[in-house]
Amino acid sequence: MSAAGATPGRKSDRGVFKAFSAIFSFPAMLASLLVALAMLTVRSRFDDPDMWWHLRMGEIVCATGHIPTTDIFSYTTNHHSWVPHEWLSQVTIYAAYELGGYRGLMLWLCLTTASLLVAGYLLCSLYAGNSKIGMAGAMLIWFFATAGTAIRPQMIGYLLLTIELLLLHLGLTRSRRWFAALPPLFAIWVNCHGSFFLGLATAFVLLLCSGLEFRAGSLAAARWPAGARRALAISMFFCLLALFLNPVGIHQILYPLDTLLRQPVSLKNVQEWMPLQITDPRGGALAAVAAGILLLAAMGRAEIRLQELALLIVGAWLALNHRRMVFVFGILVAPMVSRMLADWWDGYDAERDHPAANAVLIALALAAAYLAFPSSRNLAGQVAEKSPVKAVEFIKAHHLAGPMMNDYVFGGYLIWALPEQPVFIDGRGDVFEWTSVLTDYGRWATLESRPNELLDKYRVAFCLLSRDSPMVQVLPLLGNWGEAYSDNQSVIFVRTPKV
Repeated sequence: MSAAGATPGRKSDRGVFKAFSAIFSFPAMLASLLVALAMLTVRSRFDDPDMWWHLRMGEIVCATGHIPTTDIFSYTTNHHSWVPHEWLSQVTIYAAYELGGYRGLMLWLCLTTASLLVAGYLLCSLYAGNSKIGMAGAMLIWFFATAGTAIRPQMIGYLLLTIELLLLHLGLTRSRRWFAALPPLFAIWVNCHGSFFLGLATAFVLLLCSGLEFRAGSLAAARWPAGARRALAISMFFCLLALFLNPVGIHQILYPLDTLLRQPVSLKNVQEWMPLQITDPRGGALAAVAAGILLLAAMGRAEIRLQELALLIVGAWLALNHRRMVFVFGILVAPMVSRMLADWWDGYDAERDHPAANAVLIALALAAAYLAFPSSRNLAGQVAEKSPVKAVEFIKAHHLAGPMMNDYVFGGYLIWALPEQPVFIDGRGDVFEWTSVLTDYGRWATLESRPNELLDKYRVAFCLLSRDSPMVQVLPLLGNWGEAYSDNQSVIFVRTPKV
C-alpha cells in the first residue's frame, strides 16, 4: 500500500521537474538573451521623425472610427487622395501611447523588436535543427535589422514576414494545415505595411520552385509532395482574396508597386531609399554573407536550394538598391545560412541541460532588460534633442499664424505637436511626390530655384527650418525675412514687410 501510494507523488515530482526543465531550458535562455538585446538596441532609438505622424494617424482612426483616404495634414496638396496602407499598425502605436505615453511607445518598440528576434531565432533553429546555430541566425537578423529599428509600421511588417517564413516551413515539414494560417496573416498584413507584397512574392517563389527537381553541383531543387503543392496553391489563392480586406481596395494592394515605379524623387533623395554603400558596415556584411554562401557551395560543404538562392538574390538586389531593405535581406538569408551551418556546432541535448543555471541567466537577462528601459525623462530628452520642441513652444506663445514652411524632417513632429498648423511637407513622400510638392521643395531647399519663388507661391508667412539647412543662411539676405527664434535644432524666420 505504501509503495503504491508513493507512486503518484513521484510522478507529480517528475512532472514538475519536466515542466521546470522545459521553461528554463537552454533554448529558452537563448531567447531571453534576445529580449535583453532588443531592449539594449532600441533604448536610444525613440524619436524617429516619422513616428509622430504615424501616432497622429492612429489617434484619428481611434477617435473617429474613420480611416482617412485624403491628405488631412498639409495645406500644399489640396487634400489629395492618399493610401492609408499602414493604418492598423498606426492604431497599435497610438494604443501603446494611450496606455503609457512615451514609455508606452518605447514598450511597443521593445516588444516588436524582441518578437521579431525571437521569431527569427525559432525560424532559424527549425531550419538548422540546432538551437545554437539558430541563435547565430537570429544575431544575423539583428545585425541587419539595426538599419531600421524604430517606432514605425515596418517593424510589424517585418515581424509578419518572419512569421510567414515560419508558417511556410512548418507547412512543408510538419503539417499542411499550417498553410491555412497564411490568408488571415495577409488580411492583417495588407493593413499594416506594404511589405505584404514582398511576402506574397516570397510565397509564390516557393510555390514555383516546389514543382522542380534537379541537381547541378551544389545547387538542388526537390519537388514537394503533390498534396503540399496543392495546399499551398489553394492557400495563396485565398491570400490574394484576403488582400481586398482593406479600406481602399485595389489601390492599397498596388501601393508597393507605386512606391517603386512612380516615386523616383523619393527613391533618389530620401536617405533610407538610397543605394546601400559598401562602406556601410551592413554593406560589407552583405557582401561577406553572400560570398560565404557561394564559397561553401563551391567547396561542396553545403547545398544551396533553388528557392533559397532565389530569395538571396531578391534580398540582395533590394538591399543594394535601397538601404532600408537590408533589414529584409537579413530575414530572408538567415534561415539559409543557419541550415548551411547546421553541422558546425553540436546541437542541443536536453539530457545535458542545466535548468537551474538557465533560470539564473534568464532572470539576469530579464533584469537587464528592465533596468535598461529608459525613464520618461530620458525619452523626453531624446525628443528634445532631435525635434523642434522649443520652437513649437515659441510658435504657440507668440501666436504665429499663416502658411508655414517647415523642414522635411520636422513635418512629422509638427503634425503631432502643432496639429492646428497644417504643414508644408512631412515624411509621407508619396502624396507630396504625386502632387509635385516634393520636387518643388527639393529644388528650393537645395537652392536650385529662386528662394522667393516657392515662398510667394504658397504665401508662406513663417519658416521653421533645421539649423543646418542652407536656407538659414539665405533667408536673411532676401530683405523681407527676419530671424525670430533660434536654438541648437531649429531657426524660425518671419516674413517682414518689404522696405
